[in-house]
Amino acid sequence: MNIELMRIIDRRVGVPLCFILTLLFKISKKLKKHNNVPLNIPPKILYIELSEMGSTILAYAAIKKAFEIFPGVKLYFLIFEQNSKSLRLINIIPEENICTIRSRSLIRFVIDTFRVLWRLRKERIDIVIDLELFSRFTSILAYLCGAKQRVGFYRFTLEGLYRGDLLTHRVAYNPYQHISLNFLSLVCALQSPTNEIPLVKRHLTHDEITVPSLDADQQAKDIIWKKLKEVNPQIDPSNSIVILNPHAGKLLPIRAWPLKNYVELTLRLLQDSDLYIIVVGTKEGLRDAERICREVNDNRCLDMAAKLELEELIPLFNISHVLVTNDSGLPHFASLTSIRMFVFFGPETPKVYAPLSPNCTPLYASFACSPCVSAFNHRKTPCNDNKCLQNIGVDYVYNMVKDHLDHT
Repeated sequence: MNIELMRIIDRRVGVPLCFILTLLFKISKKLKKHNNVPLNIPPKILYIELSEMGSTILAYAAIKKAFEIFPGVKLYFLIFEQNSKSLRLINIIPEENICTIRSRSLIRFVIDTFRVLWRLRKERIDIVIDLELFSRFTSILAYLCGAKQRVGFYRFTLEGLYRGDLLTHRVAYNPYQHISLNFLSLVCALQSPTNEIPLVKRHLTHDEITVPSLDADQQAKDIIWKKLKEVNPQIDPSNSIVILNPHAGKLLPIRAWPLKNYVELTLRLLQDSDLYIIVVGTKEGLRDAERICREVNDNRCLDMAAKLELEELIPLFNISHVLVTNDSGLPHFASLTSIRMFVFFGPETPKVYAPLSPNCTPLYASFACSPCVSAFNHRKTPCNDNKCLQNIGVDYVYNMVKDHLDHT
């Protein structure tokens, strides 16, 4: 399904369904049927984050926090099937507890939704932590899976963004702090008095946010070198390697720095005869990668788009020196390594979505209209001309990348 169709379904089907389920929930509370069954000890906790691969990395600290609060806890995770590799990469949820929904077609989406709900009710999930910002679909899933405690972001006095009143722990989404801290606050809400309005009334710091560090073994690196040499046999470990990720994904293509800028940046970087450019991307980014390599017309510009699996990107980052990328899932995977990266922001703000790496430099023009996508507009921008990204010049980016390479 395309993104716009999913938004339409979430609004037109989700709103009335949330309203009906809210009525049922309130009736059950009055009849005191809702809290009769105690939690399992240790509890079973389900995390829901369907739509963005990079968010699994940003939620890592929130997932780990559950082990601290509930020793011996059994964790589950619900995610779209095409994004599940990102969860397996951080290896924090047991494989058998990863639940997936296919979203390629409406029929598969509906079938898988009922299949997942059936399984989760059989598992007797105790707690659901809904990591989605204001999705009605995940709010409905959290309620229908039968969990006795449901934690998520609640609108309180905000206009719009109605997703019913199905939560037992209602957390205020804070657009002024990093999303990883927002995710962490959801788990911390389980330790807070439920009569606090809004949750969570405690100080959270970036010291509490961690991501795993992944260093590929030599065998994995050798496989990557072999694949690179199949494209250009001359490349070897003595060369400087710069990775470019010119595609911004189907969800928010407006996050992309102009392709002509990537071409110009590549041409300037290749003036260094010891340097190689590797262009990466998914299948959706094939045309972007092909255009860059075609216009550059240099065998030291390697087109590796759709030629590497997600897990192969980790050894690629380990053997490379710099990543220049649009804001997307890729820089969050890169944050699991020590690669130096420069990440373009504009429609989104790095204050909320910067990768969790000390080696990340956000490239952000700070326009008055930026950021224009957020949780409050379902990340649907009215912008038809991303001048906030066009304003970031090639000279500026080249000088930053060159300066790092010169001091490496």
